Amino acid sequence: TMQCYFSANSIKDIDYKNTETLKKFINPHGRILSKRKTGVCSKHQRKLATAIKQARFLGLMPYVAR
Repeated sequence: TMQCYFSANSIKDIDYKNTETLKKFINPHGRILSKRKTGVCSKHQRKLATAIKQARFLGLMPYVAR
């Protein structure tokens, strides 16, 4: 199995302002990737989803991409 990206790099809090990191976890259409595809653990997947949604709401990331 893949190791969780955030656990491996000892990232404690997932910041919504760090869009470069968050972009790794969305597909070309702008959808959040499943933890099966990304290999992120459950705890971090929940925090990741929240961070992406927060970034979207503030206009830092797209809801949909063409």
